[in-house]
Amino acid sequence: MQIPIENIYFLLCYAWNKLDEKERVNVKPEDYTELLDLFAKVLINATKMLLKRGIDKNYIDHTEELAGVKGKVQISQTLKSNLLFKQRTICDFDDFSANIILNQILASTIYRLIRTKSLDKQLKSELVSLQRMLSGIDQIEITNALFKQVRLSRNNHFYGFVMNICQIIHESTFPSEEQGKFKFSDFTRDDSKMNQLFEAFIRNFYRIEQRKYKTVRKETIKWQFDNTDNESYQYLPQMETDITLENENEKIIIDAKFYRETMTLNYDKEKIKSANLYQLFSYLLNQQDSSLKTQNATGILVYPTIETDYNLNFKYNQHKIQIRTINLNSNWRNIKSRLKEIIELEIIAV
Repeated sequence: MQIPIENIYFLLCYAWNKLDEKERVNVKPEDYTELLDLFAKVLINATKMLLKRGIDKNYIDHTEELAGVKGKVQISQTLKSNLLFKQRTICDFDDFSANIILNQILASTIYRLIRTKSLDKQLKSELVSLQRMLSGIDQIEITNALFKQVRLSRNNHFYGFVMNICQIIHESTFPSEEQGKFKFSDFTRDDSKMNQLFEAFIRNFYRIEQRKYKTVRKETIKWQFDNTDNESYQYLPQMETDITLENENEKIIIDAKFYRETMTLNYDKEKIKSANLYQLFSYLLNQQDSSLKTQNATGILVYPTIETDYNLNFKYNQHKIQIRTINLNSNWRNIKSRLKEIIELEIIAV
């Protein structure tokens, strides 16, 4: 499934909940044919914005041996090291510096991009210039765990978008056969990553773009077996919806599934993937309580497509069950319109 780069960029910005930052960065995805070049341009423009407004700084604690005194003297360590007769001390002090984790991740990502094969030469030149402007900031080894240490405030919230870009570049670049060089791996070819992106995109799209359903969330549903003891219950798989939309009177459960092929073939006839339908059916039956909205809840399976669109409608008791597709090869206006149309439920004649 070949999805246009500009649509991938939209999916990411919705999934990250960073639409405002996307507009401020001012990148035209249609100008690029390679995802690596797009990410590089986004990072370049975002970094220029940070430098223009002034990169974030903070106080950093140091303990060092110094000539003279600075901050708080560590008397016992100084005496043990016999430094006083040399007119030197060991001191604790803090320094207001840009050499903080946010900027270290940014500088290290720029360094990594510069050394990534197949990057556009002009973009590489721009990155080298930015690297010089970030001199004095340490290069560090980036890990996924490092991004969890990032703490943002109202004053530096734009770094959230920058860190999202840095993380996806980190996850998509790997050491190559040449020492000190990296190669880019297109994450859109990884079905597991695309499934996570597709799900997060749809969930945040509905959080941002509609007002009918006040609650948009993942929902944990408990199995409604009778008299199940705790020891047995712990072996049951957890049921968690991809997206639950809810207001006072209505409820929709959406299961978003990313597949290269929407349907399976059975004797040359297209069929819905049975496991997906069973899963959605289980959600609908087990979420029921005494309220009308749970008894009338709608279940929707949403798949991506770049060719054939499906609008399939079924009904079980009071539950509408729908199969819908989103054409990710379409222009963005059509995609937005289709997503809004999917949750505009109508009475189904069955």
